[in-house]
Amino acid sequence: MSRRPSQADDLTAGNHPPEGALPAVSAHFPAPDAAQAPAPVQPDPGPAPVVLVGVDFGDGQHFDASLDELALLAHSAGDVAVARVIARRRAPDPALFVGSGKADELKELVLAHRAEGVLFDQALSPAQQRNLERHLGVAVADRTALILEIFAQRAQSHEGKLQVELARLQYLATRLVRRWSHLERQRGGVGHRGGPGEAQIELDRRMIGERIKSLKLRLQKVKRQRDTQRSRRRHSGSLRVSLVGYTNAGKSTLFNALVKARAYAADQLFATLDTTTRSLYLDALGESISLSDTVGFIRDLPHKLVEAFEATLQEAADADLLLHVVDAASPVQHEQRQEVERVLAEIGAADLPQIVVCNKVDLMDPPPRQRRDWVQRAGGVWVPRIFLSARGGDGLAELRALIAEIATAQAAGVALMPPGSTPTAADPSSGTDAFAPLAAAGAVEPGDPYRADAKLPSDLP
Repeated sequence: MSRRPSQADDLTAGNHPPEGALPAVSAHFPAPDAAQAPAPVQPDPGPAPVVLVGVDFGDGQHFDASLDELALLAHSAGDVAVARVIARRRAPDPALFVGSGKADELKELVLAHRAEGVLFDQALSPAQQRNLERHLGVAVADRTALILEIFAQRAQSHEGKLQVELARLQYLATRLVRRWSHLERQRGGVGHRGGPGEAQIELDRRMIGERIKSLKLRLQKVKRQRDTQRSRRRHSGSLRVSLVGYTNAGKSTLFNALVKARAYAADQLFATLDTTTRSLYLDALGESISLSDTVGFIRDLPHKLVEAFEATLQEAADADLLLHVVDAASPVQHEQRQEVERVLAEIGAADLPQIVVCNKVDLMDPPPRQRRDWVQRAGGVWVPRIFLSARGGDGLAELRALIAEIATAQAAGVALMPPGSTPTAADPSSGTDAFAPLAAAGAVEPGDPYRADAKLPSDLP
């Protein structure tokens, strides 16, 4: 766990950072009773041991009982999981989220493993986080704070840093409540309505509010610049293609393989945050297209983070074609696809034409029966799917050819359809009526519309 104090600690101690400083707002800060005196700079002792906690409320929502994704998030933030705890409740405890009994169990684990923090897979209220820190004696962070911490570490461009700072400040603004209760007891005399604590909260809230307003204005300028760039590409007449998908599905690796670029790619969550656009020449098309690599999505991606990254995500919303990259070897790929579709709907990109790109085919067991087929998205729309290995290069030629086919079809004003079907106007909703009988005929198995052995329309009796 990062050992730098958070903005909340700085403000509590009366140390106000200069305007423009990027505050550390995750739960990666010293325990409440840690000395505030500046300590000499020491070498990083390595990953901080943390305890992972997940609570299953049995409400039908996806629950990661293994906490593997939370462990990957912790690893990406520089922590190492030393224990995992699963709790089951009907509803969150208002004070401690997990209840007093489970909180006592967590405290014993923290002491036994000498953990420096506790990470929750669900969102905590400011009061719950404060109560847990007091009870456990170590830093406490929820999933949102952890994702924000990773984004802060990964942001490289000026635009990315602005977007991350905005999201973190919006998160911090909700964490100021009652952090100064020790000062509020210092009441004044007759005629004084509140103590220094209340004044301190208002001062810091005003400072954060002014900074948020400034960041939004600067991001509006960035958005106008990006709109101008997209407008130029739109007027050029070339096909605009964007890579989207769950984090660590291999988008940047595929991007590098297609355009021979050197964008940073690593086997970690949120390896890249900044949008990169390159030109890709397609022999079958006889011209170049515009290919963009965008930020990856993840389950329970904070809504404020989606809002803050509007300028970046707009690259996907304005595309002519989306390459939805899926980790074909992941046991939870179905849930990951659903989460990507949810975020696409949130940014207004749900109805854009798609190619489902099943990456990491070299890790699939058993391998797919065919390199290319068709799958049905929610709403009954059929889209092409292709299996490939971005790292090994298998299937890249077929993907280029498929993109060229779709570009040719769009130029002719028709939608690319499965073999044996009648071409229709390029309307995303047209696939619903044309292929609704396929499910009844056995083309798609109920509950698993992305089967590797799904029958094509031409194979049906």
